[in-house]
Amino acid sequence: MKLKQFAKFAAISILALPVLASAKTMKVGMGDPIESDQGAYAIRFQQLVEFYSDGDIKIKLYPGGALGSETEMVQNTRLGSLDMALVGIGNVTPFSKKLGALTMPYLITNSSDAVVITTGELGEYWNTLATKEAGVNILGWTYSNFRHLTNSKRPVRNLEDVNGLKVRVPQNSIMLKSWEVFGANPIAMAWTETFTALQQKVVDGQDNPYIVNNTMKFYEVQPYLTEVHHQYSLQPLLIGNRTMDKLSDEQRAILNRAGLEAQQYALVFQMTEAENAKQNMIANGVEVFTLEDEDKWISLAKEKVWPEFYEDIGGKESFDDVLSKLQQ
Repeated sequence: MKLKQFAKFAAISILALPVLASAKTMKVGMGDPIESDQGAYAIRFQQLVEFYSDGDIKIKLYPGGALGSETEMVQNTRLGSLDMALVGIGNVTPFSKKLGALTMPYLITNSSDAVVITTGELGEYWNTLATKEAGVNILGWTYSNFRHLTNSKRPVRNLEDVNGLKVRVPQNSIMLKSWEVFGANPIAMAWTETFTALQQKVVDGQDNPYIVNNTMKFYEVQPYLTEVHHQYSLQPLLIGNRTMDKLSDEQRAILNRAGLEAQQYALVFQMTEAENAKQNMIANGVEVFTLEDEDKWISLAKEKVWPEFYEDIGGKESFDDVLSKLQQ
């Protein structure tokens, strides 16, 4: 066969071959470092998606605010310019006020409550709200445990000690009001700016769970930590409706399955690693305190914070329904 004829034959043969679909790469933006509980969830999710899709879906992780603040990532996920975002629930509430119920102080009292409120009927309820109001689907939840207060000013053992402390808080009206009622001076601030603000003493403190506090190395600038149980940190993995609508049924099923299984993994990770994080902070010089008067904090939350936000989160009846389901 002459060279030109061979080349023509080869070209026709290549065109006749079935076209193999290239792997789909999806980006996941994260607020926390890869070593955090967000990172544990994200890595597990990545592994599961790639396994269940036989490598047809690749997950690329961008931890530590590499793609912007958590609020910016939520917005970009809604718009479809970012595939997925793993963020604190407090940064989702600007786009769906009713999701703010999950940030009501002293609503969640233990890890069992956290699981109940994010699964089953209640889990479906939050996802429906997120889909309709915020334009995102919730694929799963990271359980990060209670947001403990750290600060650089003084030990905090009671309400008197917290009076006047400048505390960094996400852009969440309920969380801001909570710290105001407790007597602090809450300041809304992007997560990516927090370490520098603490280091330069623009703010005195912040609140986050042990694993986050440890992986962010807050022990370098925050010598005091108080175990407060006002807020259980829930961090959903979000995918925009626009992105979800472009996927096949099989791809959607894979993402949903991986999200749920990663959620189960994250709960175990948090329960086993939180104590290690605490001990590392203590080893790095952090003094840990417990509240002498947390019953007063609980009363203030229920009397001064809850009633102010009933209307925003769907009404008192809706909130009471959430409470009743937690107590079943």
